[in-house]
Amino acid sequence: MELIEKLNWRFATKAMNGQKVPQEKVDKILEAARLAPTSSGLQPFEIIVITNQEVKEQIKPHAWNQPQITDCSHLLVFAAWDNYTEERINSMFDLTNEIRGFKNEGWENYRQMLLGTYPQRSAEENFTHAAKQAYISFGAAIIAAAFEEVDSTPMEGFSPDAVDEVLNLKEKGLKSVLLLPIGYRNTESDWLVNLTKVRKAKEDFITEVN
Repeated sequence: MELIEKLNWRFATKAMNGQKVPQEKVDKILEAARLAPTSSGLQPFEIIVITNQEVKEQIKPHAWNQPQITDCSHLLVFAAWDNYTEERINSMFDLTNEIRGFKNEGWENYRQMLLGTYPQRSAEENFTHAAKQAYISFGAAIIAAAFEEVDSTPMEGFSPDAVDEVLNLKEKGLKSVLLLPIGYRNTESDWLVNLTKVRKAKEDFITEVN
């Protein structure tokens, strides 16, 4: 029940107080994001962790001037691969073989299937697929933050192209998808802090097929 209690505690924080999150908690949040499942285990995205206040200030006007961008402790930017390439696919399969210490025929056949499929698709289709994987990790980070009693604000409201330019992501073959400021709520100025969490009732949300 502890996790459920923490999820009831969390909300999309609208005002942060600038207090720094201990590095140990940040590391746990990032590790949860790293361990999140992804399609074929490719992890087709990266997380950029920003503590530099000047860089935050550069990003803020491209995120509707939301104050959490600059008032947070750490700004996490989830950036997906701009495309699937043979090199990127092979690097993850090779890493798996290296870590596990052996090659598996079924796994190698699966590699060839992906190589025969993904690189032939359009870059736009591949980026959309990669971005969906980033969302899974994003959710894991939000849940981990709540478990650590660290506030967060999930953000899609920003200009990806502008943020990409600030962070030079194009040169890395990445495109920003999501922003996640983490920090601590400002209980005096956050209008959401004392409001009851609203979610659909279980019977309106879950359908059981027995």
